[in-house]
Amino acid sequence: MSDVLLTALRAEGGTLAALARRPADGRAPEPGAPQKAASGPRAAGHEAEYELLLEMILEGSRLHYGSPRVVHTDDSDLALLLGDKLYALGLARLAALGDLDAVTELANVISLVAQAHAEGDPERAAAVWDAAAVAIGWGNGDAYDARAQRPGEPS
Repeated sequence: MSDVLLTALRAEGGTLAALARRPADGRAPEPGAPQKAASGPRAAGHEAEYELLLEMILEGSRLHYGSPRVVHTDDSDLALLLGDKLYALGLARLAALGDLDAVTELANVISLVAQAHAEGDPERAAAVWDAAAVAIGWGNGDAYDARAQRPGEPS
């Protein structure tokens, strides 16, 4: 998917396009949250768009927390701004699809991931993304709520 994301970012122009490049390792990323969500029934008929917009939002999150795959800068302030821009681009694409439940879901994901990173818990942040993929692809429910909890916290 990184080639599709790279192409979309280059089409966007500006700083995102200038700083976007193929991942250094040259390998395609393992399927993750964007692919999982896009394979669900709620994304039916729009699988490629869901995957792309989720890749944008996930890359925005990676820019915020220091592990981007496609957009690279040594300027931490610029990384935050570009991460915010990718959040906005992905959410706008999702809103254009009319999936307001998923917009709400992803707004919650962004908040929960920020909280997890602020508390030094990147494993919980990863679990939130995984649970969100299920909620976006199949609908919200107990799976999301249980996976977003801190380890040892009652569900």
